[in-house]
Amino acid sequence: MKAEPAERLDPRAKTLWRITGALGALPLLAGGALASWVLLRVAEVAILLAILPFLAASVLFVLLASVVPDLRWRRWRYEIREDEVDLQRGVLWVTRTLVPLARIQHVDTQSGPLQRRFGLATVVFYTAAGANQIPELSAPVAAQARDRIAELAREQDEL
Repeated sequence: MKAEPAERLDPRAKTLWRITGALGALPLLAGGALASWVLLRVAEVAILLAILPFLAASVLFVLLASVVPDLRWRRWRYEIREDEVDLQRGVLWVTRTLVPLARIQHVDTQSGPLQRRFGLATVVFYTAAGANQIPELSAPVAAQARDRIAELAREQDEL
């Protein structure tokens, strides 16, 4: 098995993922609060049982907004080699993907509003099997990676 890919994502990815994790978990937190209120006021359940949904939602909120982004960033690695792009990602289950450059049809960079706020971009490259991406690179690094993948893919086509 090949060595782990060498390159990491931009450290600002952790902050971006904390924000998106917190925004994504807000409905869960509101649902937990509503469930606790209903149990307490309508069902007249004991207060210790009634607050359990809110406590569970709060724990999930903290995990999604603080713990998961750090774990995700530590595991996410990539490397652009002469013949392939090597991707490694995951939190609990680690996925390793090797994409042969000869299979890449085209490559883009994308940047959403929050990414632009943090100066980040995502490199997306497409094969007949679908899209793969390297998220949360600094915009200049993403442009360099996009150009390098495109150049290497072109060279593979000429062989």
